[in-house]
Amino acid sequence: MVLKADVQGSVEVLTDTLQKLSTDQVQIQQIRAGVGAVTTDDVLLASASNAVIVGFNVRPEKKASDLAAKEEVDIRLHTVIYELSDEIRKAMTGLLEPTFREVVRGRAEVRELFNIPKQGTAAGCHVVEGTVPRNASARLLRDNVVVWEGGLASLRRFKDDVAEVRTGFDCGIRLERFQDIKPGDIIEVYQREEVAPTL
Repeated sequence: MVLKADVQGSVEVLTDTLQKLSTDQVQIQQIRAGVGAVTTDDVLLASASNAVIVGFNVRPEKKASDLAAKEEVDIRLHTVIYELSDEIRKAMTGLLEPTFREVVRGRAEVRELFNIPKQGTAAGCHVVEGTVPRNASARLLRDNVVVWEGGLASLRRFKDDVAEVRTGFDCGIRLERFQDIKPGDIIEVYQREEVAPTL
């Protein structure tokens, strides 16, 4: 970033404050810090460096504003230090990739198998834990070893397609592109949830 402030004391305080925001994941690089209005030189430097200009208690010169619009350089102007640091922290968080965690929704035990013409093997299951939603991802466990992973081709209660089946109920499950199912196998269904990144 390029930092411009009203007085040297503000530059020093802001430089110190912004350096403390740096983390192992996102580093703040200050390529210029100075006193006075935002100038065309500041805009050119920011444009060449793909940087943001942060102004504290200062305004850009008219030519600098016009050039910034043309060069698509972001100028952030503030008069309160904590608002400035809060905005920079939010911008840094936006640079982080979201992470995902896996949440197991339910488990169904395969009790018997049915061969459905033109569709293949369907597993007659009993939901032993949680809920089995139709749109979840699934894995087939045999002696706690993952044998297959994918999606559900169908989920039925009696002859009806259903959105989910809860603990204690029986259901019919067909797995996408997988037929090698055996009684005693466990079908574990899960969903991936996005975790908001934090610094």
